[in-house]
Amino acid sequence: MNKADLSDKVHQMLGGTKVQAEQVVEGVIDAIIGALKKGDEVSIAGLGIFSTKMRPARTGRNPRTGESIKVPSMRVPKFRAAKGLKDAVK
Repeated sequence: MNKADLSDKVHQMLGGTKVQAEQVVEGVIDAIIGALKKGDEVSIAGLGIFSTKMRPARTGRNPRTGESIKVPSMRVPKFRAAKGLKDAVK
């Protein structure tokens, strides 16, 4: 399932136009991304928790040349599935 499929599902459930359904899906995604950018945690009951964590700086290796390079620390997204989602997928 991709974003277009998700928009179609929203359109089927709510009616209205497909453009409105796409705007709703975009709005939800933008809200989650905005909260993560601020460092907040997004918890959706039955689905899971979106959060961020810091990945420490490390030394990597260029696979083409074998040269060592420094990879800076960065904040990366993280998702922890809720128990309900884990049970549904089993």
